[in-house]
Amino acid sequence: MRQPFRGFEKCAFFYDVLAVTTEPSLDCGVKLKFYGARGSIPVCDPGFQQFGGNTTCFQITFVDTNRIAIIDAGTGLRNLGRDLRAIGHQQDQVVIAFTHFHWDHIQGFPFFRPAYDPEQRIRILTVGRGQTIGNLREIFEVPLQSQYFPVQLEQMGAQFEFLKVEDASRHFTAVNNVETTVTGQRHNHPGGAYGFRIERAGKVLVICTDVEHGDVVDPQVVELSRGADLLVHDAQYTAEELQTHRGWGHSSFDQAMQVAEMAGVKHLAMTHHDPEHDDDFLLRMEKLCQERFPNTQFAREGMEIIL
Repeated sequence: MRQPFRGFEKCAFFYDVLAVTTEPSLDCGVKLKFYGARGSIPVCDPGFQQFGGNTTCFQITFVDTNRIAIIDAGTGLRNLGRDLRAIGHQQDQVVIAFTHFHWDHIQGFPFFRPAYDPEQRIRILTVGRGQTIGNLREIFEVPLQSQYFPVQLEQMGAQFEFLKVEDASRHFTAVNNVETTVTGQRHNHPGGAYGFRIERAGKVLVICTDVEHGDVVDPQVVELSRGADLLVHDAQYTAEELQTHRGWGHSSFDQAMQVAEMAGVKHLAMTHHDPEHDDDFLLRMEKLCQERFPNTQFAREGMEIIL
């Protein structure tokens, strides 16, 4: 088995996700599904259907335990909750880990159907050192005040737990004897944001969205991504657009590929598509990017990748 990643904080925040399985499987793979790959604001125009218009939301499925975890609660979370209900997926506790709390990463939360189930436990989680968030519960209480939304947090029904993990440094073995390590690392973004590295059964998934590198690629992002089987990386802008969007907290297509190249990544998925970039534009850019880094693709809503 590949040695656990060293140099950044690790924690077992997926313990409740991994610890229970009703039908054990020999396949310890990890599956990522994109429920939202748009950045900044959702779009629904006809020219934006192939890549999708919902904002950031990723579902991670641990195949051997048939358990899921969720990264971010953009508008794609609504469809994720609907799909869970449609397939009859039952999970006593659902973990939603947040890269950060800008609007486009939390807008789907009030429309997540499991959040209205009194039997459902939901753990809202932040991971990584240097957190500046004070009261995590307030992050969700404020936008759900009656002035903004008809149902307040305490009325939604589910059993919520709000947990900030900063200095945890422990590994664990799941029921299927599969060691899993999760790393959270802060990177440059207005208000702060975190990238995640998940290592399990010799496979490595890295999610690094909403990151601004500056004049040179952030070496810590490169190290977080080192040897990843799949890197999901922010790529909102062209190189030209990036010059006029300094300080907005995002990366260019070129920077995403540079991280993948420097880190020796096997597969790159670019995400957080700009709301001005329609399907035709993204298809053209994807083809150009594949000429430089062949094993890359632009994230599409509903797309699944199995590690």
